[in-house]
Amino acid sequence: MRLPAFRRPRLPRTRRGQRRLVQAVMAGCVLALLPATWMYTVAGDRLRTAVDVPRTDVAVVFGAGLWDGEPSPYLAHRLDAAAKLYREGRVEVVLVTGDNSREDYDEPDAMRVYLTRHGVPDGRIVSDYAGFDTWDSCVRAKKIFGVDEAVLISQGFHIRRAVALCEAAGVESYGVGVDAVHDATWYYGGAREILAAGKAALDAAFRPDPRFLGPREPGVDRALVTAGETLG
Repeated sequence: MRLPAFRRPRLPRTRRGQRRLVQAVMAGCVLALLPATWMYTVAGDRLRTAVDVPRTDVAVVFGAGLWDGEPSPYLAHRLDAAAKLYREGRVEVVLVTGDNSREDYDEPDAMRVYLTRHGVPDGRIVSDYAGFDTWDSCVRAKKIFGVDEAVLISQGFHIRRAVALCEAAGVESYGVGVDAVHDATWYYGGAREILAAGKAALDAAFRPDPRFLGPREPGVDRALVTAGETLG
């Protein structure tokens, strides 16, 4: 059976048709960039460094993968920043949020172990085992753990989306973007953010419930009480 020959699309021959084509392409580009523009607008004045971020009770660290059960280099950079903020007294509690959908894959516990190795007491670490994506983590931080204000820690290519989504979820947020080597993973993450911005805008607009919600958990409140007792 002979397949039909592929025909290349024909460009308009008239000036009017060409002008409409250009206008359509430009409109498509504008629509594609709107979500990213929204993210940059919301997060614009909320980005800080580890040096000048306001003192806040809670830091939120988002999962970024495991290598042989240990935090990936990208995740380790995030955790290093959180540990530094804790040691300097800029945060009291670290909420680690990540994927634990399989028995052999546990981001929050790996993050907890790493933080304790770097000077954060176990009692100041709270685990969210159902942070399957950024929106879920933000909503759960607010609704499940009662976080109203937080420092968010992630790589630069992700931090604006994290801030925009947590703000939409009701968490007053400051973002700290940690350094990262500009390797293939970094470029992939940056390219992925262009597509992720569209989903983020939809999440912020329609505010879907996370995959798992469940009852309120007192972990953050208890850790803050412990922090207060220690200071007292």
